[in-house]
Amino acid sequence: MRNVIIQCLLYGSLTFGIWTVLLFIYFYHNHVSNWQKKTQEPTSTWSLDKKLQQQIIHGSGKIPRPHVRVQRPNKDETKEQRPFLKLDKDFNYTDPELVHGFLKYGFNTIISKSLGNERHVPDTRNKMCCNKHYPTKLPTASIVICFHNEEFNALFRTVSSVMKLTPHHILEEIILVDDMSEFDDLKEKLDYHLEIFRGKVKLIRNKKREGLIRARLIGASRASGDVLVFLDSHCEVNKVWLEPLLYAITKDRKMVVCPLIDVIDYMTLEYQPSPVVRGAFNWYLQFKWDNVFSYEMDGPEGPTGPIRSPAMAGGIFAIKRHYFNEIGQYDKGMSLWGGENLELSLRIWMCGGQLFILPCSRVGHINKQHILNQPAVIKAVTYNYLRLVHVWLDEYKEQVFLRRPGLRYIPYGNISERVELRKRLGCKSFQWYLDTIFPELEASKGTH
Repeated sequence: MRNVIIQCLLYGSLTFGIWTVLLFIYFYHNHVSNWQKKTQEPTSTWSLDKKLQQQIIHGSGKIPRPHVRVQRPNKDETKEQRPFLKLDKDFNYTDPELVHGFLKYGFNTIISKSLGNERHVPDTRNKMCCNKHYPTKLPTASIVICFHNEEFNALFRTVSSVMKLTPHHILEEIILVDDMSEFDDLKEKLDYHLEIFRGKVKLIRNKKREGLIRARLIGASRASGDVLVFLDSHCEVNKVWLEPLLYAITKDRKMVVCPLIDVIDYMTLEYQPSPVVRGAFNWYLQFKWDNVFSYEMDGPEGPTGPIRSPAMAGGIFAIKRHYFNEIGQYDKGMSLWGGENLELSLRIWMCGGQLFILPCSRVGHINKQHILNQPAVIKAVTYNYLRLVHVWLDEYKEQVFLRRPGLRYIPYGNISERVELRKRLGCKSFQWYLDTIFPELEASKGTH
């Protein structure tokens, strides 16, 4: 009997070891492949052969690494922006703690723990941004950060970076919305550490899981600042990040603005500068980063001027609080997350607003990697996309069904309130959006 038990333990240990090695090979190969892609020609923004599930696994509204470069940094910028954190050549890729962290959070939690609660990140702005000056008197901002089972250090670095790099006279509050997290370190430990920010940070704990969309609505309903700024829970803001966003909104209350989103590498947690890009999408409704037209950077502000963007990634943006309420907030009928970024983008443009990316505002975002298939998330994203298709795409919804005919027969709930909202706001047609804001989507329509 003892021999049988010993053999079982031996085989069990061997099986665990094999799976551990295979998982590390996957992560290492994936990271190396991503690094190698940096040296290759950028792939076409309008490649439509990827399936919806690929986007869902990586997260709708999450920030993928941009595949285009519009301008090369000068020598001074290169010196300033070179990676400041590298894995040691002897890094142990067979450490079970590393595998566990990737499976649980989607990035390297060993390095995240070693970085602690705050760190210095390189100033990735163009040098011309340093010559810009903003009024002392600006609107106040409520920063809304929702989280569910986030890694403690990544979450706390998000909060501490905002506190450290935001002038307190324009920072009304930080509203943290805990969407029913299950991990122990997000309970009493988080409460204890947030004490140092008492008076600026409000912590709301949902009684049930609401999903990102409704959690953000809960946070926004408790805000008192002039401007709502939504951040993901694994970000690090950069120098003078908020002032450009607030200043743009003072000039046009219907302007919605996004920072340029730098990449925090999921393996090394290096803070890496992003090129100047704009948000776009294809007929599969997959969000993409797209080239910026050269004429948009030929003006007096050069590469620091605002970039008109057909769509937003969704994780990080600023909007006048009263305007957010006026144009219908988020679609409350949507589930969990996914598609809300495109729905809001279309609503902004078609209903009289504007959407811009401001290159002088920089925020880093961990490029999480998830390899687990989540049926509930896939179902929610599909449901959400169908709601925006039937409310906003008019006759062009057939372009979506042409590529994914199975979606035509999937239920999407009651959209009468959103249809009525569109009528009440006097919104333009999707044809207008294609003609005026995003003609490149129209051009790709018949070629796939």
